[in-house]
Amino acid sequence: MSETPLMFTTDLHRAGLDPVMAAGELGVSQRQVKRYIAGDCEIPKLVREKMRDLAAARCPQPVTDPAFRFIDLFAGIGGMRLGFEAIGGKCVFTSEWDRFSQKTYLHNFPDIDDHVFAGDIRPYGEDPSRIPPFDVLLAGFPCQPFSLAGVSKKNSLGRAHGFACEDQGNLFFEIARIIDHHRPAAFLLENVKNLQSHDRGRTFEVIRRTLTEELGYSIDFRVISSAPFVPQKRQRIFIVGFREDAGFSFEGFEKLLPAEEEWPVLGSILQSHNEVGAKYTLTPKLWNYLQAYRKKHEKAGNGFGYTAHTAQDVARTLSARYHKDGSEILIVQEGSRPRRLTPRECARLMGFERDGREWHIPVSDTQAYRQFGNAVVVPVVEAIARHMEPALTRALELQTAGAESPIQRRTAAIA
Repeated sequence: MSETPLMFTTDLHRAGLDPVMAAGELGVSQRQVKRYIAGDCEIPKLVREKMRDLAAARCPQPVTDPAFRFIDLFAGIGGMRLGFEAIGGKCVFTSEWDRFSQKTYLHNFPDIDDHVFAGDIRPYGEDPSRIPPFDVLLAGFPCQPFSLAGVSKKNSLGRAHGFACEDQGNLFFEIARIIDHHRPAAFLLENVKNLQSHDRGRTFEVIRRTLTEELGYSIDFRVISSAPFVPQKRQRIFIVGFREDAGFSFEGFEKLLPAEEEWPVLGSILQSHNEVGAKYTLTPKLWNYLQAYRKKHEKAGNGFGYTAHTAQDVARTLSARYHKDGSEILIVQEGSRPRRLTPRECARLMGFERDGREWHIPVSDTQAYRQFGNAVVVPVVEAIARHMEPALTRALELQTAGAESPIQRRTAAIA
């Protein structure tokens, strides 16, 4: 998609419109709007300006004096962004290739200001100067090449995984090229726990060596569970890097965790019975299949099968495949078959909807389940951001006192 259709589509989502609604606002046919989105015809100037005005009318006031500027790569639906906005940062560039995730992201972050929203990251890795100046890089780079499930699937299909996977694994190096060009004060990378052990540790060693020896950053990393923050046993590895020695370490991170007796259970995120539609209850056919599948593997001594939870439990990890049968997190219903979580419950389970924050879900249930299953747990990222904040403040002070920041370099180049 060229820049003009992409900008039009971005404004469409930021305005909270679908093609039918946009057609009415613009005074054109729905078919014509779809042609604009697809890039099949030139978009008239008046149409572009009208769509930009509609998007701007829905936008919140931009942050005029942010503590720092950051970019959000492989953004998904924006979980990393929420965490760093919470400590005063401003997002100036987003990259997310999936069109359904773009839609959800733009419905929940409708700021237009000077924000650039890109699809494919690779053109920006080839020419990082296209990315505006920033201080912090955030990236939850694709985990399928490194996850246990992803590796097993690719092995069974005879496909490459890890850095041999051209479409996904090598995207880490797009991040490396962007860091090398802009030299941000800090970065935060997120991936699956299995990243450390993939290919007997060789994959992680390549990442570590690239970040430290080739790019010259000081890094620390930790596998963190989401259980203290949300009722889900989700473990992810987080890698933090600083360009200058700002004294960052994950040591002491535990002080930010809630007391263990305060860790939440599923009852804290479940909707009431009246709010849950009948379609989320498993059909007799699917329920019989899951029971038979579990019995089969229990006889074989395997741990495969569904898991049924009560309101007092903590869930297994929500996965992107949840839309298929919901087997990893089923909710017990007295006198009935178990049910799936609703998308709204998934938003709460991942921490997108909490403390009064409303999360818009403008996509189908299938897409919503995929998006939440691929997302980060928001309060985990918020806690990491708070833990990074003192070191980030020192790094930005060192940057101001010493070497020019990316923003200063870009300003000087323009002048």
